[in-house]
Amino acid sequence: MTYDVVVIGAGAAGLMCALTAGYAGRRVLVVDHANKAGKKILMSGGGRCNFTNMATTPANFFSRNPHFCISALKRYRPEHFVELVERHGVEHVEKAPGQLFCAGSAKELLAVLLTECEWAGVELRLKTSVNAVERLGDGMRLSTSLGRIDAGAVVVATGGLSIPTMGATGFGYDIARQFGLEVTETRAALVPFTLTSHWKERAASLAGLSHEVVVRCNGGEYREPMLFTHRGVSGPAMLQISSYWQAGDALTIDLLPDTDAFDALVAARRETPKRRLSTWLAERLPRRLAQALVEWHGGDAPLAECSNAALTVWAGHLNDWHLKPAGTEGWRTAEVTLGGIDTRDLSSKTFEVQGLPQLRFIGEVLDVTGELGGYNFQWAWASGVACGQAV
Repeated sequence: MTYDVVVIGAGAAGLMCALTAGYAGRRVLVVDHANKAGKKILMSGGGRCNFTNMATTPANFFSRNPHFCISALKRYRPEHFVELVERHGVEHVEKAPGQLFCAGSAKELLAVLLTECEWAGVELRLKTSVNAVERLGDGMRLSTSLGRIDAGAVVVATGGLSIPTMGATGFGYDIARQFGLEVTETRAALVPFTLTSHWKERAASLAGLSHEVVVRCNGGEYREPMLFTHRGVSGPAMLQISSYWQAGDALTIDLLPDTDAFDALVAARRETPKRRLSTWLAERLPRRLAQALVEWHGGDAPLAECSNAALTVWAGHLNDWHLKPAGTEGWRTAEVTLGGIDTRDLSSKTFEVQGLPQLRFIGEVLDVTGELGGYNFQWAWASGVACGQAV
């Protein structure tokens, strides 16, 4: 079997690359070891897929080589993908500023990609394992469960290590290392935190409670909802800051954004001295959280009996809560992989390996990781199109 292009990986980036190359007249084959294409598309966003963010910029991505993503993101923008899904009649909603989701099911979005692949003449082979990839003159040769396949170019779109139950493996990194490319350190990102037994017990009593906070760690700062769970803390705020967090770090959490807790407490003591601290807290926080804080830290009393020193301590609990996670939930629930194939070895315009243009890498397998909110899918579309146009 001989093809112009063989794409390894039938996810967002791989399918986008394949259909783009197919429309450009290339004979394209997509292979994937999974039994379904686009599994992460189907499960993302609670089954509705946050497929792009209209405010996407290179600043929304983490990479050791931050300039690499600029070219592709400029050439294929969120409005381009929106035009594609609208052309297929897929309705979408904006759940948060810039964040677009399917109004119905992510199945509709996957159907768009598979339909476009079919129209572009792309062949798709699932339940197909790739055992080896080697250079063959100016082309490449793959040993697969289908047999030997020769290709003018191979595009690796195998994704990262997140959610292994969906079929994630490190195969793309293995190929990169085989051809002398560096792979930066990888770790789970956009992932919930676990807590020590002391804090886990406290958090479990608040399971299901969500509250908007400002969280900071290692220069990162996000204002988003925080969610208490039976295992620890999650929600957009925690998922976002996990990309900055390193083992052993503490998170700094402001439970009352826009409020200087000390000044507000002093003013309340002056204006309503008989009000209890617990009552004041319950007016500003979810009642369960207010009650928990009083149980954790004690000191509930009429404000008139609270000294400045006591109010200073409480202000620290509210504006400057230092919480040290035990760890994260790891690859099992991580939405993305931080780190990956070092992009300094690739062309930012064509995604080809320098000195080996018949081998290319796109999508999450690269050391380009977006924030939460549709950015990683936009990177998949943009890198797929850039590679598909050039391959």
